[in-house]
Amino acid sequence: MVIKGVLFDFSGTLFCIEPVRSWLSAVLAERDMTVSDADFERYVADLTAAGALPGGPVPQRVPDRLAAAWATRDESAERHREVYTGLARQVALPDPGLYEALYDRHMSPTAWRPYPDAAEVLGALRAGGIRVGVVSNVGWDLRPIFRAHGLDALVDAYVLSYEHGIQKPDPHLFHTACTLIGQDPKDVVMVGDDRHADGGAAAVGCDVRFVEHLPVEERPGGLRALGLIP
Repeated sequence: MVIKGVLFDFSGTLFCIEPVRSWLSAVLAERDMTVSDADFERYVADLTAAGALPGGPVPQRVPDRLAAAWATRDESAERHREVYTGLARQVALPDPGLYEALYDRHMSPTAWRPYPDAAEVLGALRAGGIRVGVVSNVGWDLRPIFRAHGLDALVDAYVLSYEHGIQKPDPHLFHTACTLIGQDPKDVVMVGDDRHADGGAAAVGCDVRFVEHLPVEERPGGLRALGLIP
């Protein structure tokens, strides 16, 4: 196919969230709090098991009271916050203010790192006249992340689930993205890390290609290997 547009997922595709350990450490430092080494390790393990970090490890078990909201968590900002602070509250942290602080931290540009080849691939697409969109299941505005890391100028359109009240794999999100970048879906590639959610782009006629959701250091060239650029 002749590629005229590329849609990218956000988390696990273009960017990777910091580890739970760094996430908790940063928030404790911001609040000038210290805990024992043993308590810190326990909090890290428990928050990881709870799946409290958006974009991080998935919950080992979603509590019954959060199950319905979990299934549609990316359809509204309020629900997204409710779910992830609720997951964190399963862990007995030393300050009740930490739950909201942890949620707020994950929206900070410093909590995210672009994959090593993200700028290269996005820049090459822009240089080649290929339109780029970001289609993400997310409960908050990720545009500041792109701006802070110097990638916003390389993106033509953002389609964020919470702004539309639907989430991937709903084909309407992909159709909207193709419309915004001005391309027929049959000329567009969707790139993501979730075969269920991102695979929904196939329903509108997009080609779909996948990367592995790995730590930044373990995936230096995953985007480059997809054949999007010469």
